[in-house]
Amino acid sequence: MSRHEIRFELNGEARTAEVEADRLLLDLLRADLGATGTKEGCRIGICGTCTVLIDGRPISSCLYPAVYADGRKIRTIEGIASDGGELTPLQRAFIEHGGFQCGICTPGQIVSATALLEAHPTPSGEQIDRWMMGNLCRCTGYAGIRRAIDAAAGTAR
Repeated sequence: MSRHEIRFELNGEARTAEVEADRLLLDLLRADLGATGTKEGCRIGICGTCTVLIDGRPISSCLYPAVYADGRKIRTIEGIASDGGELTPLQRAFIEHGGFQCGICTPGQIVSATALLEAHPTPSGEQIDRWMMGNLCRCTGYAGIRRAIDAAAGTAR
């Protein structure tokens, strides 16, 4: 298998890695770089648990070849909070409005919701549903997640 050197930004920090052509971004992040906040769920791109932002867009890292990260800006759940570690309004809202229970899907939910709020600061209910439909949760029933996003956007319905 061929190996490739890639350069990218991870949560604001310039990084370099040598990866095999078939290495997935999820494995690079978790196993090689220690970004274990990104969780592994289905490994087929349907649950949203492994969602990261690449150049501001939510991507399933379990399907994304690591070599494609060359020259990109990647933000994981570890890069969502401020440099001082203070939670964002969205992260606080997830806590305050019951947006999580077991926590397995929570990083992907927060990363996807962050992308939503960056693109649409006051999203409609339909926009929330569309943006979040790729993130599955077996515990909360989605009401708490929706309330949290509404609260963070200041558009509680």
